[in-house]
Amino acid sequence: MNNAFSAYKKQSVTTLTPGEIVVRLYMEAERQLNRASYYIPLKNYEETNKALIKAQDVINALRSCLDMKIPLSKNLDSLYEYFNREIVEANVKKDKAKVDALLPMIAELREAFAEINNMSKEQMAAQEKAAENAIAEQA
Repeated sequence: MNNAFSAYKKQSVTTLTPGEIVVRLYMEAERQLNRASYYIPLKNYEETNKALIKAQDVINALRSCLDMKIPLSKNLDSLYEYFNREIVEANVKKDKAKVDALLPMIAELREAFAEINNMSKEQMAAQEKAAENAIAEQA
């Protein structure tokens, strides 16, 4: 039964769009941070450490996918660097507040990427055109 589940899981990941993968990565980061937030007050530092390392791995995976030719990627890279620093510090100090402070930021990014992923090509083109017009008006 385990092999069937593994095969299903592998197929579902290989059929995801890049946007869906990004959303799933954010979901996994949230899941791991929630686990760490749960384990810290229980003083289960082994599970806390595992969860925070997995969260950091997910953030690094997101970071590795950035196309630095796109201006937004530079902003996301800085944000991911901040997330990593906070996760490391939360892990060293076993600081639940630091973990909890990251959760709404990651949730907001997940929601934004989910919304972008659900947009049609026409909607995306209209958004890009509106952004170009706004930049042109500022110049």
